[in-house]
Amino acid sequence: MTASSETREDAAAEASGAHGPEGAEAELRVTAQGEAAGGWPAISKAMGHVRRAGLWRGVGLLMKVNQADGFDCPGCAWPEPEHRAMAEFCENGAKAVGWEADRRRAGPELFAQWPIARLWEQSDLWLGETGRLTHPLVRREGSDRYEAIGWDEALALVAGELRALGSPDEAVFYTSGRTSNEAAFLYQLLARQLGTNNLPDCSNLCHESSGVGLTEAIGVGKGTVQLSDFEAADLILVMGQNPGTNHPRMLSTLQEAARRGARIVSVNPLREAGLVRFKHPQEVRGLLGSGTPLASLHVPVRIGGDVALLAGVIKAVLEEEARRPGEVLDHAFLREHTDGFEALAAAVAAEPWEALVAESGVAEATMRELAGLYVGAKAVIAAWAMGLTQHEHGVANVQMVTNLLLLRGNVGRPGAGLCPVRGHSNVQGDRTMGIWERPPEAFLAALEAATGVRAPRAHGVSVVEAIEAMASGRTRVFMAMGGNFYSASPDSARTAEALRRCRLTVHVSTKLNRSHLVPGRTSLILPCLGRTERDVQGGVEQVVSVEDSMGLVHASRGRAEPASEHLRSEPAIVAGIGAALFGAAPVDWPALGADYGRVRGLVARVVPGFEDFDARLRRGGFALPNAARQRVWDTETGRARFTVHPVPRRQLGPGELLMMTVRSHDQYNTTIYGLDDRYRGVYGGRRVVFMHPADLEARGLRPGDRVDLASHYDGTRREVRGFTAVAYEIPRGCVATYFPEANPLVPLGRVAARSLTPISKSVVVTVAPSAEPSAT
Repeated sequence: MTASSETREDAAAEASGAHGPEGAEAELRVTAQGEAAGGWPAISKAMGHVRRAGLWRGVGLLMKVNQADGFDCPGCAWPEPEHRAMAEFCENGAKAVGWEADRRRAGPELFAQWPIARLWEQSDLWLGETGRLTHPLVRREGSDRYEAIGWDEALALVAGELRALGSPDEAVFYTSGRTSNEAAFLYQLLARQLGTNNLPDCSNLCHESSGVGLTEAIGVGKGTVQLSDFEAADLILVMGQNPGTNHPRMLSTLQEAARRGARIVSVNPLREAGLVRFKHPQEVRGLLGSGTPLASLHVPVRIGGDVALLAGVIKAVLEEEARRPGEVLDHAFLREHTDGFEALAAAVAAEPWEALVAESGVAEATMRELAGLYVGAKAVIAAWAMGLTQHEHGVANVQMVTNLLLLRGNVGRPGAGLCPVRGHSNVQGDRTMGIWERPPEAFLAALEAATGVRAPRAHGVSVVEAIEAMASGRTRVFMAMGGNFYSASPDSARTAEALRRCRLTVHVSTKLNRSHLVPGRTSLILPCLGRTERDVQGGVEQVVSVEDSMGLVHASRGRAEPASEHLRSEPAIVAGIGAALFGAAPVDWPALGADYGRVRGLVARVVPGFEDFDARLRRGGFALPNAARQRVWDTETGRARFTVHPVPRRQLGPGELLMMTVRSHDQYNTTIYGLDDRYRGVYGGRRVVFMHPADLEARGLRPGDRVDLASHYDGTRREVRGFTAVAYEIPRGCVATYFPEANPLVPLGRVAARSLTPISKSVVVTVAPSAEPSAT
């Protein structure tokens, strides 16, 4: 091993967080995998987390979650039903509210006692449980800790560093999906008035493959279904997704579909409890009975085998069409609305069944069974999440799903369509507002006309490109509007190195997270209001808006009193930086920060579909236009496009496995609520690796053994140590781990073709007995 690779290995081990309490698995307990989601345990866990906010205060806030006069859940982006329940939230929504409305406080006194190096040694759970941030904080160059700073000085510091840049492209403005439409619009306007399109966001890390794939195939980078379509579908494919943990309110929708006879198919390497059976916590039979069976078929596809699986299903559909000409495919739709069908048909026909079975890990009979369900269904929805997008062929995965649905006209009609399920409550809205490193000309021209700002045309950087730019010294200022950039990004050692090379790092946050502990030479933490809190500007209570996964825009009104008098809203923070940097011309930044109605007035002039934005929002919200839903295709040919993708052939070397990273049930994105994952039977720890029993045996391992994992890319060995092996129902040759613990293994330079999304769901690793002493 070379000296340079030893250095990277040690840095990766440090970056994995192994030094904190989560690194010790002495209390780890593993039980049988769960067979149902929801029920009494969901209520018990939810109420336990709400106690962080004070029981009665927390319950009062829960009654306002996702209500017309309340606030949008800080969690997932699943839409609200037309007729809302009194309790329109799930277990993870309750966790999010309890976490944000936490009564504990992380004030200047905490940071006076804890230098950054000691904070780094604590677990992510510990960091979040220090409580809400209360004051602006600065870590000055040469200091070992954060200290309080006044708002005026903090904003002047940011403006001064931006003003001193040699080029606007030396700044990067990252955005989390939690940011409201109003804050996102102001944020992108700030960056573009500065002169850069360096606006990476969390979409780059998750659903960018969906946006690229859908835009090329159907002309719209969003899904084509609304919630009402689930009421008419008779087949729902849930692919690469675990709604029981990541989008629990989706289970209510699936339950209603299953009860009226719709078939649900789960396509996932893991058999997730949330798709086996659902016990609705608001129903007596959900609490006392066995619950509602959901997926009638589980397809345990091999990690990275989705293109092969979908090619097999399409091949079986086309063979059935050959047996019954004119009875299987929607020929009128194909003729009038699509192109490229013949090329797809020829490519699929040329793939031998043996290769499709080998690459997908799915039996031919199962692929034919799935094809039979598809052919027999009148209306089909395909829903997916990051299990499809975070691969080198992530765009191909999305386009193969699109190919399948186009065969029978399952796009642009009731009960059918494409449904990428976004993972955060306004990540789709942020992109609509212009948070994009590659903005279209029409958006930039409209922005110029509305604001007088000369918008740059050169493309900016995505997340992976931003990390590379910081690491190479091309970026001097990094600002994050929410989120936890370090923990969300791949290749933890490289990401930490990149952040530390910046002259200034700025984080707009509600709570302490690990990104704050990898500061640039100077670092600011600017504490902001949470989604649950009242936002008053100039004596007037403000309203913000969000867009859900299905293109519906609605208002969000915080109800809790702010955690500190020193907090500012995200729009006010951005407007404050704009005023300090540019003054009030040509954009009147102080006025925009004081009245969000003015922001919506600008949005209405820039973004199609937002005409009369402010008035329509106050009338209850509205649906954005979606051309593909009307079978209007904004593609190069003016038609929906079939696309051809060779089946990926991945040959693993001796002892190699394919790893995917997943969330635990006590987690939302990078926020850790606890150390349990009860649906997978893991309690008291997160440093685990799920493996097929035969793969354990082949390595001389037993369940409970401590192991080290390593990945080998581009001549660099990346390693995480001290994990516990868990025997699990997963395809041979595949393993699963939690992120961010396994992020050090994800190579920065390996990304999805065209979307540049990191390959967090298909990392080649080896697993060996741990070199660390046993925790016991």
